Amino acid sequence: MTIYVVKAGDSLYSISNTFGVSTQSIVEANDLDEIPYLVVGQALVIPTTEQAYIVMPGDSLWSISRKFGVSVESIVRLNNITSPGQIYPGMGLRIPQQSKNYGTIETNAYIEPSTAENEKKIVDNVGKYLTYISPFSYQVNYDATLTGINDTTILNTAKKYNIAPLMVITNFREGNFDAELAQTILTNNDLQAKLFNNILKVMEEKGYYGLNIDFERILPESRQLYNDFLKNAVAFFRPKNYPVSTALAPKPEDYQTGAWHGAHDYKAHGEIVDFVILMTYEWGWSGGPPYAVAPIDLVEDVVRYAASVIPPEKIMMGVPTYGYDWPLPYMPQGGWAKRVSPQEAIGIAAQYGSSINYDYNVQSPWFNYWDEQGIKHVIWFEDARSIEAKLKLAARYKLKGVSYWVLGVPFPQNWEVLDNMFFIKKLL
Repeated sequence: MTIYVVKAGDSLYSISNTFGVSTQSIVEANDLDEIPYLVVGQALVIPTTEQAYIVMPGDSLWSISRKFGVSVESIVRLNNITSPGQIYPGMGLRIPQQSKNYGTIETNAYIEPSTAENEKKIVDNVGKYLTYISPFSYQVNYDATLTGINDTTILNTAKKYNIAPLMVITNFREGNFDAELAQTILTNNDLQAKLFNNILKVMEEKGYYGLNIDFERILPESRQLYNDFLKNAVAFFRPKNYPVSTALAPKPEDYQTGAWHGAHDYKAHGEIVDFVILMTYEWGWSGGPPYAVAPIDLVEDVVRYAASVIPPEKIMMGVPTYGYDWPLPYMPQGGWAKRVSPQEAIGIAAQYGSSINYDYNVQSPWFNYWDEQGIKHVIWFEDARSIEAKLKLAARYKLKGVSYWVLGVPFPQNWEVLDNMFFIKKLL
């Protein structure tokens, strides 16, 4: 696989000729059917298996292998080299593409229930790439009952691909995470016992593999109460062979104040639960100023801190599958940015004749356009380059894996890049 950035004058035909692949293979890898034409600055996944390289003075097989991140043996085998002395400046070599070069990874993806037809299509499209799937979400009530979701189609389709489903519970209520609701549960052991039994009943009836606890906006002073709640949950579910995981708000150090961060004790979660999911996205968010949703430098700050207090093999790094479209100038409380998929973003750029820029500091693409009313917009989104950067970050820190928010947002390039870089672990 190669990632190629479209230049002025490029066409599918010229690109396919350059790489020696069919135009149809490029169309399929990038789902180009609904995009009217190529956009300057657009990243394309090219399904190649090798690339050409001209030997330079001073090159050796070892230095070339280091340059491309492949083994000496793979270059020797592809070029039928019998002796290292056979290479010389000006010689053309075929370099094998990196494929599954980063080993094995676990993947999770959250999915919001919609319609049975849509859910089946979504899971069928990406099922082979997932270790876990997490229908979002069962909402905890004040009396420790659960407001359920219709997850039947998601779970049934997941079985076809040996995906381990995680039951997600939240303190989400009336459009936001409810601190008072969380406090009610965290301060009452009887309610906790009732809640755990209600969760267990659902897990047994529906065949869930494990539990994912996503309690947010907990009062910072209830940090220890939340840790104790997690200890109680693990003590209840682990003997029954259900792993317990948590979702953690992103922070680069141990913030102990703040509605979103204070109660999330990274070190304690690492000691208590089986694994954690870092919600490393939403720096650029619908209600805030335009910015990359998951800027790589800030994501790494969180990962670096997390890996210093949690075993890396217990960490799943969050990855967004979407971007946002902000009307400009940005005005606080001036309306919400619209969520867009990477496919939608490319389509908008094509529709309005925009070129796509790439910010290498944050490893994210963006562009401007003017709509029919003459209003200027900016879109920050994800593409093959930004995803490759995030997956390399997860590999560099030797993390357990990555967790996507959210399925149902078309992003075919993500799965192509993921599949090229890693073997996906299946637990079932």
